Amino acid sequence: MKRKSNFLLILTLIFGLQVNAKEPAKVAQASFKKEEVRDVDLITADVGPDEKREKLIGNILRNALETYHYRKLKINEDLSEKAFDEFFKKVDYGKQFFLKGDLKKLNKYKSSMHEEMMSGKHSLVNESIKILRSRVVEVDKIRQEIFKKQFDWSIDETLELDPEKRSFSKNTKELKNHWRKVFKQATLNRYLSLKEEQDDLKNPKKDDKKEKVKKKSKKKEDKPEILTDAQIRKKAHEGISKKYKSFFSRLMKDDRNDYEEKFFNSIALIYDPHTQYLPPKRKEDFDIDISGSLEGIGAVLSEEDPYIKVVKIVPGGAAWRQKGLEVDDLILAVGQETGDFVDLVGMRVDDAVRYIRGKKGTIVKLKVKKADGSRKQVNIERDVVQIGESFAKSSVLELKGMGLKVGYIHVPKFYRDFENSAINCTADVRAELERIKTKGVDGVILDLRNNGGGALEDAKQMSGLFIEKGPIVQIKNHDGNVDVLNDTDTSVTYAGPLIVMTNRFSASASEILAAALQDYERAVIVGGAHSHGKGTVQAVLNLSHGPLQQLFGSQMGALKVTIQKFYRVTGGSTQYKGVTPDIVIPDPYEYTKSREQDLEYSLPWDRVEPLKFSHWEKNKYDMSTLKKRSGKRVKASKRFNKIKESVEYLTKRREETKISLNIDKVIAEDKRNKEMSEKLKLDEENKDLLVSYYEDSVRMHEEIKKGDEKKWKEDFKTRNEDWTKQLRQDAGLEEALFIINDMIHMQKGKKLTAVK
Repeated sequence: MKRKSNFLLILTLIFGLQVNAKEPAKVAQASFKKEEVRDVDLITADVGPDEKREKLIGNILRNALETYHYRKLKINEDLSEKAFDEFFKKVDYGKQFFLKGDLKKLNKYKSSMHEEMMSGKHSLVNESIKILRSRVVEVDKIRQEIFKKQFDWSIDETLELDPEKRSFSKNTKELKNHWRKVFKQATLNRYLSLKEEQDDLKNPKKDDKKEKVKKKSKKKEDKPEILTDAQIRKKAHEGISKKYKSFFSRLMKDDRNDYEEKFFNSIALIYDPHTQYLPPKRKEDFDIDISGSLEGIGAVLSEEDPYIKVVKIVPGGAAWRQKGLEVDDLILAVGQETGDFVDLVGMRVDDAVRYIRGKKGTIVKLKVKKADGSRKQVNIERDVVQIGESFAKSSVLELKGMGLKVGYIHVPKFYRDFENSAINCTADVRAELERIKTKGVDGVILDLRNNGGGALEDAKQMSGLFIEKGPIVQIKNHDGNVDVLNDTDTSVTYAGPLIVMTNRFSASASEILAAALQDYERAVIVGGAHSHGKGTVQAVLNLSHGPLQQLFGSQMGALKVTIQKFYRVTGGSTQYKGVTPDIVIPDPYEYTKSREQDLEYSLPWDRVEPLKFSHWEKNKYDMSTLKKRSGKRVKASKRFNKIKESVEYLTKRREETKISLNIDKVIAEDKRNKEMSEKLKLDEENKDLLVSYYEDSVRMHEEIKKGDEKKWKEDFKTRNEDWTKQLRQDAGLEEALFIINDMIHMQKGKKLTAVK
């Protein structure tokens, strides 16, 4: 990442910003206006332009993109025409509001987005907001009219769900007909769901009866209401009408920053899918995601119209330790140590959390409505919240009859707190390796499935835990120069048999590590046919520094820009193609179109010169034999055959985007889908798999124990049970255990038993 410092330095020279490349971004809390719950046609959110600020952002972004992006593109008329189409995908992706005539009217701006970017006079944005708002009000009036009558579900008609297969409506009549079908389909689904609930109440299953007894013991007054068919229809009808009223209301609350973000990002997208303008609130979320921690109360919130609802209390967080706040609480208002309370009723959840988050040691006051209807004020002292799901976890696995102990480490992302460098995934994985080594493991499985990447530094350092020294990855800069990141630490934390697991959601840093260990012949890579294929590096430029911060506060945001591309030590890029495993096993997610090559404007695959490096000589395996034995097991496995059948079924279903609005056909289709879902369910547990020594990352373990010891033990027991169940249901992990068993036998020179 040497180039990042130069990148920020040159921007300093061009724009006169006082940027310290070594200093990480500080994100202040965004402020929002108090919102009330009102009818859609009365909402008038402030969307007035700040041309001075928008002009400055546009100029900075244009110069940064043209000068430093890996793909040398000029922001000109040709790029504007492409960005114009992307803008409307972002503003109205479902083609549910704009009419063809609206687009024709706005078409005059198609080739001038680059000029508007520089001038700050965003006429396209201004007119789009006005038109969209008027259409939302119009569609809400359509909603009110349509929901005056019940739907006729006996008519044989269909709704196309895929916007790529639909056009924008020609006129209001077509728009009304489209929304009639949308409302009809949603209401039919709600009706069938409610009817199923009622059928379960009338004829409860054994498990339902047990659950009913539990609930009854807690609340004797709770008695489920048995509804007639007419009442079910009415409830579905009213529920969907209310849902869409709320949806339209939220659309009207989008402020100008939301549209400005779409404008700039429709231009950035033409460069590549990972280049992005981050307004202040997105920058804050990005920092939280990469560091795995935030300063706040430690509660997961959601919208339950019109309230903000607590859906989870994070173990070890401030709310967890201080009690008071509970799951299902509705947060009505929030206040700081001084000043008035801010009403959260009717506010979007991503806006509400920015009032609740805050610096460690400060007090936040919450007015909440409890599940029993009582109201209470809860004061919580904010603290650092470690997001447990983000950190590395490990266990020791033993498969009955195998006679081996295998260490298993799951790394969900390559996290690193750039303000506190002691918090990073490499340190945690090193600690987990040292811990499971004391348990006498014969081999290790490093699981990078669904790991979308993160800090490049940790891709290098973590690779170094398994090899003595040498190049890890080549990085080609936007100027054509190639840098090499080397592991210079000759120590090896773990030198035994190693498997790295990947799938199509393993990306970026995951692919660097997997590729390096594959090229060194240090590990056997096991997983789906390909990894994701993201082989690019992004630098993040904080725009709110120096004079700009004095002028505009923290309201400038940041730019995430692709400045480099990854290459393996053998010369090939990990971009686009990804990493092909040594041993391919069925991937349950193979039906998804989610890889880099599925993304528009992704950078192509190419090569650079290969490097000299020494292969790992301590563990050698006959790869041909490993593949053949794995292939036989996979072919004979009931669980893998289910996965293959599931992928075929879901691939076919993915293309079936036109759905019926006829109740008889929908019921018949639901029945077929439920039968297939039941048939292909992958919830079978391998009880022969013993999972022991489960551990959250050492840091999480210690943080949680600082709080309530009894509560920690209860929470740990639940997490351990969930973790064990998850691993026992994992067909891919089971096959990895068989493969590492073969590897260990080869290493010890033992005869391999025949695969049945």
